[in-house]
Amino acid sequence: MIKVDYLPNVQKLFEMFFDNQPNRGVTSPDLRRVIERYAANLSGGQQEAIPIPPGLEPYIKKVTLCAYKVTDEDIARLKALGYPEDDLFEITLSAALGAGHTRLEYGLAALKGE
Repeated sequence: MIKVDYLPNVQKLFEMFFDNQPNRGVTSPDLRRVIERYAANLSGGQQEAIPIPPGLEPYIKKVTLCAYKVTDEDIARLKALGYPEDDLFEITLSAALGAGHTRLEYGLAALKGE
């Protein structure tokens, strides 16, 4: 079996996506981090809870817990709240990264017998 050391690449992705560098994304890094943390907690993480904008909560829950159920109507509702498509892409990615990272950590812990 080939061993792939992907964890440094995962860390680099997080640093790039959630840092405060100018011209990195259209949404604020703070919003992206809040959404990531919220999704991580929904996935079983134990991070400090920070409230997210109320209009985003149903969408973030859906992306985190059952992404296959996201519909055009969900996107239309968020657009009606004033979120452009570029923002929605970053919001979706933030939720997916939060959920995925938490599940990765649990999976690695299970492989180690924890």
